[in-house]
Amino acid sequence: MSSSSSVQQARQALGQRLREIRKDSGLTARALAALAGWHESKCSRIEHGKAMPSDADIRAWTLHCAAQEQTADLIATARNINGMYVEWRRTERSGLKSAQQSVLPLFERTHRFRMYQSWVIPGLLQTAEYTTAVLNTIVDLRQTQDDVAEAVSIRMDRQRVLRSGDHRFAVLIEEWVLRTVIGDTSTMAGQLGHLIGVASLPSVSLGVIPMGTPRGPGWPVESFTMYDDAQVNVELVSAHLTVTQPREICDYATTFNALASIARYGTGARSLITAAIDALG
Repeated sequence: MSSSSSVQQARQALGQRLREIRKDSGLTARALAALAGWHESKCSRIEHGKAMPSDADIRAWTLHCAAQEQTADLIATARNINGMYVEWRRTERSGLKSAQQSVLPLFERTHRFRMYQSWVIPGLLQTAEYTTAVLNTIVDLRQTQDDVAEAVSIRMDRQRVLRSGDHRFAVLIEEWVLRTVIGDTSTMAGQLGHLIGVASLPSVSLGVIPMGTPRGPGWPVESFTMYDDAQVNVELVSAHLTVTQPREICDYATTFNALASIARYGTGARSLITAAIDALG
């Protein structure tokens, strides 16, 4: 699954819309570029989704095409596209606390969560110590503002959704996540013990995919969270991808179901977690 396909398709759709506005005005691409003072290839690049128009570009486009009533909507569409693929450094530039706060409305309005993690324990199931270790690593790696304590507090408070409202959580974790020591062995032991406890909540279904399981359709993929059938957030190494196109959301749902089919639940999942605890010594 291409991490940029949603963004590219959205760019192409915006470009097609701008092309139709230009054609309805009777202007050629060359004529519009001349009026706007652009290189003659700029219109073509925008219309084919190869370049994103700035707010100023859209204002000039609609001005010269006599379609200024569409300016605000086009600018809003372009800004939404720009927000689909966001580098972590951009989301975290004002600190980790702000990044944690920004997702609260999404969590509160979602009924059905589907989470797959191939990197770390999902945030909603983390202990404060484990979260602290994860966020400290992010600070060191990305050189972000060190407001870890405040960010941890917000993440812990966000976990109230596990026990309040009409929320349901289907969580899948690769077994190697249980075996990857984050922080130190004490932090990891506490986290794994907590995972056993939170898995017993009525709102939570926890599946663990054992190492060595033959892989058919359930191939390991990037970590992602599905929020109802409205949105998927994907964790990439350098960026955060938001998927909202129905066809791609369906792809993630199919992938989640395939992974779920090879996971262990209940006693089987607890046994894998217990084994990971024992391996800590």
